[in-house]
Amino acid sequence: MSPEDHARIAAAVRAAEAGTSGEIYCVLAHASARYFFPAAFMVTLAIVVISLGMAYLLDRWWYQISPPTMIAAQLVAIAGALVVLIVFPAVRLHFVPLRQRYRQAHDNAMRQFLGRNIHITTKRTGVLLFVSLAERYAEVVADAGINEKVPQETWNAVVAGLIAHAKKGNIADGFVEAIAAVGGLLAQHFPVGAADVNELDDHVVEL
Repeated sequence: MSPEDHARIAAAVRAAEAGTSGEIYCVLAHASARYFFPAAFMVTLAIVVISLGMAYLLDRWWYQISPPTMIAAQLVAIAGALVVLIVFPAVRLHFVPLRQRYRQAHDNAMRQFLGRNIHITTKRTGVLLFVSLAERYAEVVADAGINEKVPQETWNAVVAGLIAHAKKGNIADGFVEAIAAVGGLLAQHFPVGAADVNELDDHVVEL
């Protein structure tokens, strides 16, 4: 995101928190994991399965391949695939199952929630807005104070908005819209008090 986008998001957080004692924190991750080993495993497995299938078909066609030749061909193919995964990291994600990508992104969101101390605000009203671009994943992680007052369907709607904007490349717009929605919920259940203190930074963290 551009410096202007960062400034817009920070201003949106300050505006939202002006009406609530709650805290909103934003994190944008370009990717939640490197995925080399999962991708390497899947590619290796695919090469072994395909090569065994080809060996079976060639045998049916009366063409014999010696075991050393088969093993050498497999090793060459695996080595070539690993080089591709090393040189072109963006390719790795295509070999990782969707469920595993989402699990990595979710784990990253939880690490950010705990690592940024969003879980230790005074009234347990911290909310993390998390987006991981490579996995096309978004999540709202809300602390116990606000989460017990807001149904999951409401958070799902905020997530859907974040993802819709991310698909269009409007990351900043997605954050600004989500911040306004979360700010309204926080203001409804936890209005700002006279002694309110800003406990978390207002800027968006880009990983």
